[in-house]
Amino acid sequence: MANGDINHPRFPSRLRLSGEGLVLREWSDDDLPAMVELFEDPDVACWTPLASPFDAPAARGYLSRARQKRVDDLSIQLAITTDGQLPLGEILLFRQDANDRTASLGYTVGAAHRGKRLGSRALKVMTEYAHHTADMPRVTLSIAAENGASVAVARAAGYLLTNEPQVSKVNKGRPLTMQLWAHDHPAR
Repeated sequence: MANGDINHPRFPSRLRLSGEGLVLREWSDDDLPAMVELFEDPDVACWTPLASPFDAPAARGYLSRARQKRVDDLSIQLAITTDGQLPLGEILLFRQDANDRTASLGYTVGAAHRGKRLGSRALKVMTEYAHHTADMPRVTLSIAAENGASVAVARAAGYLLTNEPQVSKVNKGRPLTMQLWAHDHPAR
């Protein structure tokens, strides 16, 4: 099937989602200082592939790559906010190619904003979008087994640990055991 046909709609060039007391919105150039504040964090460096240190040049490069991936129809990266303004974290949806009907999600919440269920709430909103608007029957999370906080977020958002084999990987020199969590469309 061709990219953009009815069974594989393209991601929109702009997106704003709301629900669960959140507004998920596009990143802007004005958010670069907030990105540095959110992503220059030991936990973010430990569990994610984001650059570390995450400084102003890293933020500019990250935003540029995010915009290119959107143009290539591979990902959606949105700031997590409660008011549509102040970024508190990020939720992203990504797929291997533009015709892929499954996607993976990722999320990061700034250290000052943790403990408010922002991650699980953002996951619920983006999962709903993936299932009902982007017509994706399955959405997954790849979480390090050692990352108890992310495991708790996945469970709170209704994700279930799959029987898929665990995958060993190295993130910034640190070995991790990755587990696959999934959320299947309830009507399928």
